[in-house]
Amino acid sequence: MITIELAEQSDIRSISNMAHIIWPHAYGEILSQDQIDFMLEKSYTVEGLAESMVNGQFFYVLKEDGIAQGFIALRTLEDRLRIEKLYLMPDVQGKGLGKALIDFASEKTILKGKGIVELNVNRNNPAYHFYLKQGFEVIETVDIPYYDFVLNDYVMQKEVKASAVS
Repeated sequence: MITIELAEQSDIRSISNMAHIIWPHAYGEILSQDQIDFMLEKSYTVEGLAESMVNGQFFYVLKEDGIAQGFIALRTLEDRLRIEKLYLMPDVQGKGLGKALIDFASEKTILKGKGIVELNVNRNNPAYHFYLKQGFEVIETVDIPYYDFVLNDYVMQKEVKASAVS
């Protein structure tokens, strides 16, 4: 059974632990180890996650049979909903859980009266192809200076309508 639940402060440690397992797997062939370490320290410590929550990101934990297997962070903007983070544990990828998180974000987009869900993905991340299959389109190619690094991303958007979500 799959559930997606709003994260509480008590879930921050679990999200941090998942991120520290997921990031090296997801980015090991894309980013330098220095950048992976920096991003984990900056954004995925208990303190970094708590700061993200305070600054407007709503985290949700995906559980399969009661076991946390991934998470998504959403932010509501004026005209759209942004997926700030979407990660699954390596051993559950390919089971439809990523699609479940995208569908969840689409439902939230509609509930908030928005028509667009947006995300950034590293241009070398294989997840790019997954997002294309989910109906996202590249609207912009960006190079974002971030401390000593540059984030080489695609900005992707997907239009959602109430009838499109099951």
